[in-house]
Amino acid sequence: MAGGVRRKIPASPSPMWGKLHTLWQDKHLVLFKTEHTLMVVSVLWILEIGINFWVIQKVAYTEIDWKAYMDEVEGVINGTYDYTELKGDTGPLVYPAGFVYIFTALYYVTSHGVNIRLGQYIFAFFYLVTLLLVFRIYNRTKKVPPYVFFFVCCASYRIHSIFVLRLFNDPVAMMLLFAAINLFMDGYWTLGCGVYSLAVSVKMNVLLFAPGLLFLLVWEFGLIRTIPKLSLCAAIQLLLGLPFLLDNPVGYLSRAFDLGRQFMFKWTVNWRFLPEWLFLNRYFHLLLLAAHLLILLLFAFRRWKRPGESIFELLKEPSQRKIPAQNITVDHILNVTIVLILFTSNFIGMCFSRSLHYQFYVWYFHTLPYLLWSGGVKKLAHLLRVLILGLIELSWNTYPSTNSSSAALHVCHLIILLCLWLAPPLTDKQEHTTDKDHRH
Repeated sequence: MAGGVRRKIPASPSPMWGKLHTLWQDKHLVLFKTEHTLMVVSVLWILEIGINFWVIQKVAYTEIDWKAYMDEVEGVINGTYDYTELKGDTGPLVYPAGFVYIFTALYYVTSHGVNIRLGQYIFAFFYLVTLLLVFRIYNRTKKVPPYVFFFVCCASYRIHSIFVLRLFNDPVAMMLLFAAINLFMDGYWTLGCGVYSLAVSVKMNVLLFAPGLLFLLVWEFGLIRTIPKLSLCAAIQLLLGLPFLLDNPVGYLSRAFDLGRQFMFKWTVNWRFLPEWLFLNRYFHLLLLAAHLLILLLFAFRRWKRPGESIFELLKEPSQRKIPAQNITVDHILNVTIVLILFTSNFIGMCFSRSLHYQFYVWYFHTLPYLLWSGGVKKLAHLLRVLILGLIELSWNTYPSTNSSSAALHVCHLIILLCLWLAPPLTDKQEHTTDKDHRH
């Protein structure tokens, strides 16, 4: 307006300022709304850098298996490829060939296994990578309220101990496993199968995820197109184990994949309340195996498979099925399905294990919140879920294990298993499909 005073139009707030303003208004809900998962886990991950540094500096390292690992790989370095002749302080080498290659690298990096402190920092790096992979799964699926992630990382003494105070091979296998799951969620099934096979080559506990993975592969590709992916897994095992297979094939297979290995009663976390003779009894082991297979089949047919679809229909090419196949890889709801089937498959194996040792906690620790918040019992309050996580943590931290700690662990497992069973079939939640297809 000529000769007049111009009025300033207030600038609209920036999108970032708007987000911060909304966040401040909802600050009391940040720990409960899943849309804030990324922010919360980012803060926790940064805190974990300091926590791991503090643990390494202030808490004494405890020698359990590291020296034995170094002795075992040193035998290979010295030219011994017969698995029956490879051993360490704690007994013979009982891990597949991938373990040998990875820990041979660690042998050289840590000055023939002598520089323990450097080894601890390497395992702290493994821990942080594992946490990133786990947090990415939780952020993608938005299944668990953010406050729970405090219990997934900062609050667990046992998990920090397994990684940076004991240097077990279990964390290495699980790091690769979570990398494979991330690839499955992104639609890279072939590459994911390759990484999964690498995880198995470090420690064969990863095979507990195999029933769920097989189901997902058949569901996504049909039987014929699943075979090449299974062949890739087998080829990787063959290639990694070739130097040892050429020397003594029976020795390698019987040691690296010994399904009948006998565990010592004094180390058991889950069966302390049994008499030792029953714990060692082969018929008891067969009973556990039968129960394991039965529960897996029940979940596969009643909770994972689509209602009204026969197993023969599932084996067909997805395009030839009466009920069109949905693309598991790109839809949020179906990503939830991938994770839940794999985590449930592993959890069922844990429930019926012949024995669980303290380092085995890492086999399912990071999956427990997901399983608890996926259950079908809506009245299972947040506090009760956290209480179950606490009781499980307490059971694994009780050394030596007691009748009560073992019984409490089984009760918690049973509650989680029942909640998973009472959840509606996964396919009932699949409300829509997408035209995009990123299957590889």
